[in-house]
Amino acid sequence: VQLQASGGGLVQAGGSLRLSCAASERTFSNYYMGWFRQAPGKEREFVAGINRSGSMTSYTDPVKGRFSISRDNAKNSVYLQMNSQKAEDTAVYYCAARRELGFATVDSKYDYWGQGTLVTVSS
Repeated sequence: VQLQASGGGLVQAGGSLRLSCAASERTFSNYYMGWFRQAPGKEREFVAGINRSGSMTSYTDPVKGRFSISRDNAKNSVYLQMNSQKAEDTAVYYCAARRELGFATVDSKYDYWGQGTLVTVSS
């Protein structure tokens, strides 16, 4: 599976961005999808995950209530809507795909990765 993330950019604190991740695979609906981020000097961390049908989601505590993950299996795409952004959301954001059932917050549990898209939040 090839993943292409897009939508990053510069946004002011309190603003919004929507990230997109397009998959090359027609069996996209067979994969759990996740978004991770890596801030400068820090390890990559889990942000949000969504199950195959889109009926269940999972979020890391710092983004709960501000970020929303969704997917459109007909378009082979997953999205991350980021609202009320904070300076600490600044990072490179990656989408990832996982073949196995169940949510996973550890990046080693994901099988395929996009190239990353940079989000910079100015305070």
